[in-house]
Amino acid sequence: MKDIYKSALLYDFYGELLTDHQRELYEDFILNDFSLAEIAQEQGISRQGVHDQIKRCDKTLNGYEEKLHLVERFSKTKEAVSMICRLADEKDEESRKTIKEIANKILEDY
Repeated sequence: MKDIYKSALLYDFYGELLTDHQRELYEDFILNDFSLAEIAQEQGISRQGVHDQIKRCDKTLNGYEEKLHLVERFSKTKEAVSMICRLADEKDEESRKTIKEIANKILEDY
């Protein structure tokens, strides 16, 4: 399940950089949960051909992430905002100070 989530995130960030054909195959496999056989039949290509294209797309999307780190930065920011939300529920001065530190760190990173 974690691999599908990661693949979907990579696709969300970098999917537009794939060709139309690659996007269609990858969406059907990752997002629409079609089997390789279903995609192959729909596209009129072999199951192995679909498998090879999906692997190629995975490699391409992971390559973009290795260079750009957008998903990594998104995940870190999401974690920081979650922590801010948790701390905001607390009413003490230390929590407010921590919230300001986290918020400033987010702003510095961007």
